[in-house]
Amino acid sequence: MHARIRSLALAALAVSAMTTTACKKKPVVAPAPTPVVAPPFNQDSANAAEAARRAAAETAAKAAADRAAAEAAARLAAAVAAAKAEFAMPVYFDYDMSNIRDDQRATLEAKLPIFAANPDMRIRVAGHTDNRGSDEYNLALGQRRAAEVKRYLVTRGIAEDRIDVVSFGEERPAVAQDNEDAWGKNRRGEFEIIAGANPFKLPR
Repeated sequence: MHARIRSLALAALAVSAMTTTACKKKPVVAPAPTPVVAPPFNQDSANAAEAARRAAAETAAKAAADRAAAEAAARLAAAVAAAKAEFAMPVYFDYDMSNIRDDQRATLEAKLPIFAANPDMRIRVAGHTDNRGSDEYNLALGQRRAAEVKRYLVTRGIAEDRIDVVSFGEERPAVAQDNEDAWGKNRRGEFEIIAGANPFKLPR
């Protein structure tokens, strides 16, 4: 009897053990990560890329330098044109007069720095009149006006041999009309650079 009970107990124990084993889940094993393989290093490609980068940087730098040079040249040309225009500004005279008017002195003073910046420059001062009076009288009046301009500049330190004078009288009017406004614009002294200012230097 005891032997039978023992056998049944052992059998039940074996069945229980088999059931327990069968119910256990197998562990999930994660797949091994795929190794990342770095591409082989190519020195020739690296050198080519660096050379291209340097070439692009040099091209950009040259373009910037060219732009800066062009802008500087344009500014210089504009400044030279403005200085030449200022130097060419005429002085005006009262009717039948050759003395320098007080309101025209600033025009002459503005020319002095240009003379100083261009020490080899020589100019011609041309005297003009309106069309009233005889041709002979107006030629003489134009000569006196040009001479008075020269005298003023010489007193301000400009050498006499740097200034020539000529008179055109009434022959070359600035405004070909017969009225007070036109006459006032025709009574003038004009300035022309004739030598020694190529290249033209700007005052400092």
